[in-house]
Amino acid sequence: MNVLFIGDIVGNVGRGALKQVLPALRDKYNPHIIIVNGENAAAGRGITKNIAREFFEWGVHGITMGNHTWDNKDIFEWIDDEPRIVRPANFSPQAPGKGMAIIKANGKQLAIINLQGRAFLPPIDCPFQTADSLIEEAQETTKAILVDFHAEATSEKIAMGWHLDGRASIVLGTHTHVQTNDDTILPEGTAYITDVGMVGSKEGVLGMEKGAVLHRFLTQLPSRFVVDEGKWHLHGLSVQIDEATGKATKLTKIRLTEEDWLLM
Repeated sequence: MNVLFIGDIVGNVGRGALKQVLPALRDKYNPHIIIVNGENAAAGRGITKNIAREFFEWGVHGITMGNHTWDNKDIFEWIDDEPRIVRPANFSPQAPGKGMAIIKANGKQLAIINLQGRAFLPPIDCPFQTADSLIEEAQETTKAILVDFHAEATSEKIAMGWHLDGRASIVLGTHTHVQTNDDTILPEGTAYITDVGMVGSKEGVLGMEKGAVLHRFLTQLPSRFVVDEGKWHLHGLSVQIDEATGKATKLTKIRLTEEDWLLM
C-alpha cells in the first residue's frame, strides 16, 4: 500500500497550496491513504470543523494534530464526533478526542497514532510508554501503522524512531516545520524522518511573518505572530508498505515550491 503524508499545514497559504497540489501528488504517488498534520491550519493555530471538512473533501483521509490542538475552542464541540482526526495520545485521559484511529480507504487500512514530545514542551504523559500500548492495540487490526511524533527535540524524535523500529511502518516527526535530510528505512523496516516539514509561506519564519518574530528575538518583548502571506513551499513523504509484514519498502521525500509548481 502507498501512504502519502503532508507536513504541518500553516494557515490559508498552506491550505491553498494543499488544495492546488494534492491532485498532482495523487497522480504521481498513487497513494491509497493520505494523511496531513492540521494543527496549524487555522491562522497558524489549531483547526476548525470547516477546515477539517475541506481537507476531507479534497481527498485527505486522516488528520493528525499537536500542541496547538485546543487553540480553536470549537474543537471541543466536535472532535469526539470525527473519527478521522487524532490528537496526541499522551494528553490527559480526560481530554476529548482520541490518539489513534484506523483509517480505511481504497480497500486498505492504516492505523494512525499521534504523540507529543516532552523535551522543551509542556509536561505531558510519556510518549514512549503510550506508543508501546497503542502499537500493541493497533497490531490487533493492522500491521500498517503510522506514528506522527509531534516534538521539538531532534534527539527525542530519533529515539522514538529506534524505539519503534520494526513495530511501526512509519515514524515521522512534525512540529519544527523544517524538513530534515535524514529520511531512511531503519534496519527493522520502519520508514523514518526527523521532520517532514511544512506547507505554507517560505518567506516568513516557519510560516509566520518574519517582522514579528524578529521583533521578539531582538527585543525579548511580546509580539503577535500572524501567518505570512508569501509564496509557499510544500513538504511531505510518500511511503510504500508491505501489507503482509507492515514493513516499509520505499520512501520518497517531497519538496515543492510555488515557483517550481508554476513552471510545471
